[in-house]
Amino acid sequence: MRFVFLPPFLCSLAFASELAAQTAVTRPEEKQKEQQAVAKQQEKRAQHTSTIEFRGEQAFSEKELRSQLKEQITTIDDYGLTAARGDDLAFFLEVFYRKHGYVKVNVRYAIESGDRLRLEINEGPLMTLGTVVFEGNAAEPTQKLFDFAVGPTRERYSKLQKNLPFVAADLEEGADLVHRLYIAEGFLDAVVDPPRYTYHDETNQVDAIIAVHEGQQYFFGDVSFTGQTIYAAETLRGQMLDLLQQPYTDARVADIPRRLQTYFKTRGYYDVKVEATGAPEEAIDGRVPVEIVISSGPIYRFDGVTVSGLERLRPSFVTKRFSKLTGQTYSPDVLDERFRLLMRTGLFNLLQIKPVPVEGDLLRLDISAEEAKSKEFGISIGYGTFQGGIFGVQYRDRDLFGYGRPITISAEVSQRGYKGEIVYEDPFLFDTDFNFKNQLAALTFDYDGYSKFELGDRVELTRKITKQYEAGLIFAARHVEVTSASINQRFLGDTSYIVNSLGFTQTLDLRESPFVSPRGFVVNTTFDLASKAFGSEIELARGTARLAYFLPFGPKALTPGVVEDQTIPPLQQWFQQSLLAFGARTGLVHSLNNSGPDEATTIPIDERFFNGGATTVRSYGERDLGPHDPKGNPIGGEFFTVFNLEYTFPIYGELQGALFYDAGNLLPTSEEPGVDDMHYAIGAGLRYKLPIGPIRLDYGVNPDRQPGEDIGAFHFSFGFAF
Repeated sequence: MRFVFLPPFLCSLAFASELAAQTAVTRPEEKQKEQQAVAKQQEKRAQHTSTIEFRGEQAFSEKELRSQLKEQITTIDDYGLTAARGDDLAFFLEVFYRKHGYVKVNVRYAIESGDRLRLEINEGPLMTLGTVVFEGNAAEPTQKLFDFAVGPTRERYSKLQKNLPFVAADLEEGADLVHRLYIAEGFLDAVVDPPRYTYHDETNQVDAIIAVHEGQQYFFGDVSFTGQTIYAAETLRGQMLDLLQQPYTDARVADIPRRLQTYFKTRGYYDVKVEATGAPEEAIDGRVPVEIVISSGPIYRFDGVTVSGLERLRPSFVTKRFSKLTGQTYSPDVLDERFRLLMRTGLFNLLQIKPVPVEGDLLRLDISAEEAKSKEFGISIGYGTFQGGIFGVQYRDRDLFGYGRPITISAEVSQRGYKGEIVYEDPFLFDTDFNFKNQLAALTFDYDGYSKFELGDRVELTRKITKQYEAGLIFAARHVEVTSASINQRFLGDTSYIVNSLGFTQTLDLRESPFVSPRGFVVNTTFDLASKAFGSEIELARGTARLAYFLPFGPKALTPGVVEDQTIPPLQQWFQQSLLAFGARTGLVHSLNNSGPDEATTIPIDERFFNGGATTVRSYGERDLGPHDPKGNPIGGEFFTVFNLEYTFPIYGELQGALFYDAGNLLPTSEEPGVDDMHYAIGAGLRYKLPIGPIRLDYGVNPDRQPGEDIGAFHFSFGFAF
């Protein structure tokens, strides 16, 4: 059984065991040999165990010193104490001290009684780094060079520490980083001398002087193209214009073939070859001519597919994903898209697609795969502010009958209700790009003011139109029954009904990466219609819209060939790891029943919107914002808005802090939608990042509290706020 952390809807601790796990069998004779080898090693160590004594240590504890010398100490324990090994121990101990600024350290060793080693440590004073002077730097500012020079030392200490220890080896490495910086800025002839030191024993400081001979700065000059260029020179030059506008470096010249090969390959030239050669010795006024030789080769087209490595999954599941490519012009982007599509199914641990040229300028795709375990059983335990304690079990088979169609059966019990669910999916319905999903569920739930039972089925048919845009149709059939209520009947509406609806949903996701680099917009809208034409007992129209924008403050990917500054100031580094997010949501539901003096037109309470809680306006409890009955129970509304502004920043490791501002309303009728009766939240929270989403603890304060409202609310939950 394999245990993992797997939070469900809320923060939880879970474990999962794979039903197909294999049991490793060890032969008795092999196990006996292993035990004898371990016993022999233990006996050998017992014979050579030596006593190592440290004397004179003040800056570091004996535990710290032993930890730094554990490899050498283990060697002595395994093979015995000798003069050579004692000398090595003293040498590495001095190295450790010098790396922390004790440049005058002296360690002597003495072997006593054959198995006892005494290390006498004379630490000397801690020498700190004083001023660092750069001579001859005209093109680069001193502060920038200083950050590179002390970078190796700063990596081992707090970014806020001002007095750094003097470590000569670190400064020499820093001088090499300064030289690499000059090369990256086009100073090909730059020379950086080794640091020169001045020791000040009275202050225990060391000043350093680093001489820089910058020389000529080079830039790209004339770029010529020869060979099978196919495309115009200006077109090819446009693929590397950002490189040509920067200083000349060998790294940027080496990047030119990669850029052009990518350009040609996306247009079918699979076997293209590009060579770029710069001639700094022929530069005129620092402008270096570059010659580019191109051999495009023929245009290739996709041919057949071979699959190997599959045991349970039918090979046709893979081959059909590529069948439409036959005869099309080769494109690595298309292959990458198909690769990501297959990996998202969760059926594979490893998937490799290798194009192989065959006769007739065709490419056969040889695909090798390693299947992931398809069956999984999990138990989850969690807690949420609204639901209370949660216990759940789940069984999932990602590869039902070898066709790559997942089915999930789950049950969940919380302090407010029970839920059972069966979900069946076909990610490629009838071997098309449509995703089919059928969700059958039954549940009970105790809300504030009423309890309900619901049984329903939901069918989704979705398709990605482009990489960023997805659309789908949804048909839902539900039977809802209010089983008990303390809310007056006139606020409840129908308490037992069937609602069948047909809906449309669309999502435009322009984020660079939803989880890794969520920069950009995401827009989602839904619309569903419940009508007697679908067998529904109530008739209504409902629409929702969501808009979110995420703005990370970290830089985008560096231009190839540019040296990354590894010594960013602490405040700037902290700022670059933060994220500003904006969100806006709205929804409207409207009854389509014919109004009349004897005919109820109230939308049932379970079909209305609610506001307030961990993902909406966080100064209110769950569903607590908006209209209430005389007993104080929330009764929902027909129109809502939610606006969120949140700033998250790093604290330590995966722990983050958050500051937020929320606003929203909930109106009882859809006749006059708007932003009247707004309510607000100002608050702070903590986030702990997990691979599948954050654990969140928030507290929102109500700055415009009305009579009877709480001053604020705590929310403990799992997942993103909006």
